[in-house]
Amino acid sequence: MDKYRILVADDEPIERQVVNKKIMSFFPEQVEVYLAENGLKAVQLYEEKSCQIAVLDIAMPGMNGLEAASVIRDRHPDAGIIFLTAFDEFSYAKKAIEVRALDYLLKPCSGEELINVLEEAFGHCDKKHENVSPSVEGEPADALLENNAFVKKVGEFIDSRFRDDIALQDIASAFGYSEVYFCKLFKQNFGKNFITYLNEYRLNKAKLLLADPMINIKDISNKAGFRDANYFTRVFKRMVGMTPSEYRSGAVGK
Repeated sequence: MDKYRILVADDEPIERQVVNKKIMSFFPEQVEVYLAENGLKAVQLYEEKSCQIAVLDIAMPGMNGLEAASVIRDRHPDAGIIFLTAFDEFSYAKKAIEVRALDYLLKPCSGEELINVLEEAFGHCDKKHENVSPSVEGEPADALLENNAFVKKVGEFIDSRFRDDIALQDIASAFGYSEVYFCKLFKQNFGKNFITYLNEYRLNKAKLLLADPMINIKDISNKAGFRDANYFTRVFKRMVGMTPSEYRSGAVGK
């Protein structure tokens, strides 16, 4: 497909350039990045450049990031919205949920966190014309789960559902949590964000399948929970350092 068009909005010039540099260093041939210094400019650029993804700071002069996200969401229901902010406040988090943000990242976030969320956003872009709405069954929590129970139940959920197109909203809803609270709880207990963990989990499943030369790469991508073979190869190469075929050659040769 054409390049993914990403809008990055932050009122701090250095922050804008740092985010831009991180994105371009990982996806030099796949993206076009447009920079805005406030919410109003963000909305204008998102429209003018037909962007698909918005990475928004919250505290900006004039129209803030939450207000910009609301306008973008109203006009573009399929927009991939990611908040990247220094504000760790429940009121902001609640509003982020209302605009169905893919994630709520706190500054300073690692390059891996940002890139993994963008990979997820790319996947949504690829599938938006398929009009797929994942159906999730889950047991709502009657009360906050203790840490050990949380790890066990979330682990079981991922183990049984990793082949499905699981979004952050789906798993948070299945356990009766807000998305932002689930993000925090997940990272506290697993040491990484949900999307990173899910990708690593799927890749470990894929590595086991790659040991069998009778299974083709496309079937492995589906069995491991990736939406298509190209997406699978892209994530595998970034996180493992080689393509699935290269990994298979090495694994089979051992």
